[in-house]
Amino acid sequence: MEQEEIYSKVLRAGRRTYFFDVRATKAGDYYLTVTESKKFTNDDGSFHYKKHKIYLYKEDFKEFNAILNEMTDYIVNEKGQEVISERHQKDYVKEEFPSEDSKDEASADSFTDVSFDDI
Repeated sequence: MEQEEIYSKVLRAGRRTYFFDVRATKAGDYYLTVTESKKFTNDDGSFHYKKHKIYLYKEDFKEFNAILNEMTDYIVNEKGQEVISERHQKDYVKEEFPSEDSKDEASADSFTDVSFDDI
């Protein structure tokens, strides 16, 4: 049987929700559960959730955290911050970042000359 939650946080990420729960062992020590819950829609419009859970104990925190940081840093360093799968969404619009030259031209074009007599 699951132990009572001591402290919890929730991360909602699209169809996925991640639950981070601190729980207590029978001996009174704490451990962490991380649950991924993903929503699926049935053909009849009803829905169900699939859940996956990991248990993480204190003796593994340091190494787990080190490897998690190493892996996430590797991904960001190799692929950047952009989420590539967003390009495949039908309403995706790529953000354009103007160059310094075009910023100057755009600001000059949008400048309105105002005379003190107009105020």
